[in-house]
Amino acid sequence: MEEMKDIVLKYVIKEYIDEEDVEINYETPLISSGYVDSFSMVSLLVFLENKFKIKIPPSKATPEAFDSVNNIVSLVSQYLK
Repeated sequence: MEEMKDIVLKYVIKEYIDEEDVEINYETPLISSGYVDSFSMVSLLVFLENKFKIKIPPSKATPEAFDSVNNIVSLVSQYLK
């Protein structure tokens, strides 16, 4: 689980965090703080599905489910075989 959290956190930082001095962790609000927008959420969903070989139903890909690394990992874990 920790490895998955690190993978997701590194991806989010690399893809969506522009400012050098911003520090985010597993609990940092991503969507409600504006780090990840709806367009970015779609690319994050595609990354997760490809990386972990899963399919997340659109009804489960909510802003709340994507609002922190911990929430994302919890969502992904539901669909791992």
